[in-house]
Amino acid sequence: MSTGGGGVRELIVEADGGSRGNPGPAGYGAVVLDPATGETLAERAEYIGVATNNVAEYKGLVAGLRAALELFPDAAVHVRMDSKLVVEQMSGRWKIKHPDMKPLAAEAARVFPAGRVRYEWIPRERNKHADRLANEAMDAGRRGEQWSPSVSAAAVDHAADLAAARAAAGDATAGAARARAALAGAGAGVRPVPEPEGLFAPDETLAAQARASLSAAAEADREAAASGDFEAEAGRRAPTGHAAREAAAAGAAGAPGPEAGGAGAVGGAGTVGAPGPEAGGAGTAGAAGREAGGAGTVGAAGPEAGGAGAVGGATPQAQGAELPEAGVPTAGRAAGAATAPGPGAGGLGTAAGTAEGAGAGTAAGTPAAQAPAPTTPGWSAPDMGAPATFVLLRHGETALTPEKRFSGSGGSDPELSTAGLRQAEAVAAALAARGTVQEIVSSPLTRCVQTAQAVAARLGLDVRIEHGLRETDFGAWEGLTFAEVRERYKDDLDAWLASPKAAPTGGGESFATVARRVATTRDRLAAAHAGRTVLLVTHVTPIKTLVRLALGAPPESLFRMELSAASISAVAYYADGNASVRLFNDTSHLR
Repeated sequence: MSTGGGGVRELIVEADGGSRGNPGPAGYGAVVLDPATGETLAERAEYIGVATNNVAEYKGLVAGLRAALELFPDAAVHVRMDSKLVVEQMSGRWKIKHPDMKPLAAEAARVFPAGRVRYEWIPRERNKHADRLANEAMDAGRRGEQWSPSVSAAAVDHAADLAAARAAAGDATAGAARARAALAGAGAGVRPVPEPEGLFAPDETLAAQARASLSAAAEADREAAASGDFEAEAGRRAPTGHAAREAAAAGAAGAPGPEAGGAGAVGGAGTVGAPGPEAGGAGTAGAAGREAGGAGTVGAAGPEAGGAGAVGGATPQAQGAELPEAGVPTAGRAAGAATAPGPGAGGLGTAAGTAEGAGAGTAAGTPAAQAPAPTTPGWSAPDMGAPATFVLLRHGETALTPEKRFSGSGGSDPELSTAGLRQAEAVAAALAARGTVQEIVSSPLTRCVQTAQAVAARLGLDVRIEHGLRETDFGAWEGLTFAEVRERYKDDLDAWLASPKAAPTGGGESFATVARRVATTRDRLAAAHAGRTVLLVTHVTPIKTLVRLALGAPPESLFRMELSAASISAVAYYADGNASVRLFNDTSHLR
């Protein structure tokens, strides 16, 4: 048994919970481990009936702490969970507002004396043992039984995962060693690795890349956890992640809208949307990702108001562009929208608000009542190095944009119109004046390449093509208006509006598919450009998806964002997997 410097026994508790429906049939799993050997000391799992993800996670935490107490009442406990909500609330950094969470949090806090338990968020990939126990418990409940340790295979499966992880860790360690050797100029013929501008040292960069990759995988898995098999739909969270992008209670209550060429329309104001989640209500999440399980929206002044645009809803009718959303029923606005202050002359807006929904807590907003808020709310470490910052530029208008026609990656690949070329020049001048962009990456579609080249000419940079940034393929709907699609393919359109997993007629891409593609691209680019500012020239669906995942918002939130042609947004990605939305739908350079 591992002991600390003062002879105090140390234990690790890993816990998780899940709900197949959120709320739906739910269960939890918890495991107590020896930190020195990784040996499993105790396992707990239980089917708890109908509950939310967050309730199941809290019950898993309580069960794990009680199992540790039974083993060693005087132990110091290190709790590791992939629920950002539970970790932040139990650490005192997020406020606990939801009535179902308060008694569970209080119960967990009473198991061990104050100061004997510390909490750490880990990616879902590192919490597989507890996750498997929770799933075994839910499977048992489906059979009308309770979980039994005699039939559990979680520990065996976890051992296999650890063996694979150790092999991967060896590769990462070797890579870090090579980076340090290069810095020191050690070894004959070893070229010194140039230190990245204003970033981490190379070995820290490698670690950051590995963490970012793990976080992204976790976020992709968690996105779906709340809605059954929307589990891999994208990124998690999260912390969101990935973060918690993480616990991502995504829910498939409504379908994300496409853009004016993608996931949302382009233009005026108004709210288009699908019904928001019921359990837990609507909630908003700021920089640190979400666990709320409710709808998350970000509101702000629209471009007409002179600031950053709003995730609060623009009707497709008013937007016009690649994805007309006309005819989508409005289900009311989500409560507690976070406001993204508009940028000044080239300044950055900051998304902030409260994360409530199925289980609350503030994300970059309301300070926690239990403990003083840290200087940078939501971040667990004081210094994570410079983030990878993505400046997200939607391409300029094409002839299809004002006609509000579907224009994705499977159609005619239109060029910029005269108006679109003017917009590209205007945004290029604005970005040149800011002078922060270090690299340019573009979707392969002509309208994006033309926009990117206009900026590149001003900045003296090259344009690199990234196919993962392309727009959604709208199949047989390409080039049609929303009304035309409604008339010709009503059943397919209804299915598409009802679920992010439904694809357009004729073999197009579902928003779930696009989300996975965009999340994978995000992770690769964030790892490759840690500490740098990169301009991504892309489309409505990819930009809205990146913002949604960064905020930890559910899929239907795509209907509630307005994204204008040639608008600028920005998201920063930190080494611990967290993301921060800095700016959304800024069109000040076009006025």
